[in-house]
Amino acid sequence: MEREQLERLLGGGDKTSAAALAALRADASYVVWDGMTSPKALATVYGRRLRHTLRKGIETSGLAQAVQRLDLYSRPVRLGQIRTADGSWIFVLFLDADGSTLVACTGVRRSPPGSARQDTC
Repeated sequence: MEREQLERLLGGGDKTSAAALAALRADASYVVWDGMTSPKALATVYGRRLRHTLRKGIETSGLAQAVQRLDLYSRPVRLGQIRTADGSWIFVLFLDADGSTLVACTGVRRSPPGSARQDTC
């Protein structure tokens, strides 16, 4: 997927998408993987991650909304990821099967290198 296409998809206006878009425009690395996954299975996985991040006090953006959107979405999704240039945030993108629509977006703040806490989203 071309960077410009991804930028258009992130232009939806919610806070998390706007942060992911800003990161992308600030030279973040990104990937959109081939293959599709069940949104219900992802809702379960990311629901667990939501509970984990809340328990551990890990900063996230849009995670609860992403879980809700995935739970309601009925078609397979593709996954993508944006990593800020400084590595402080990772955004996970959930796209429709052909990559033309952003279903949900979430982000997690990463621990500084050498920190005891290991964050995953």
